[in-house]
Amino acid sequence: MSASKQALEFVKYILDQICETKEAIELNQTKDEMGVLISIKVAESDMGKLIGKQGQTISAIRTLVRIMGARENERINLKVLEPSK
Repeated sequence: MSASKQALEFVKYILDQICETKEAIELNQTKDEMGVLISIKVAESDMGKLIGKQGQTISAIRTLVRIMGARENERINLKVLEPSK
């Protein structure tokens, strides 16, 4: 399994554990010359849990995902999208 696929599954697992509104979780993966970008969209009520105090939670998830990519020489980044109302 590729690092980007593993990272996507990892992020999905983490979001399932953090978020209360599981049906609102959306993950999109795009690949270009810069690497892999995983876009995350969650319910507005779960944004605080995802970002964490002073951004520590999302920062930790980003670090882990980058390490997963670096092990196979892939650049993987996360982007949190604003929830639509």
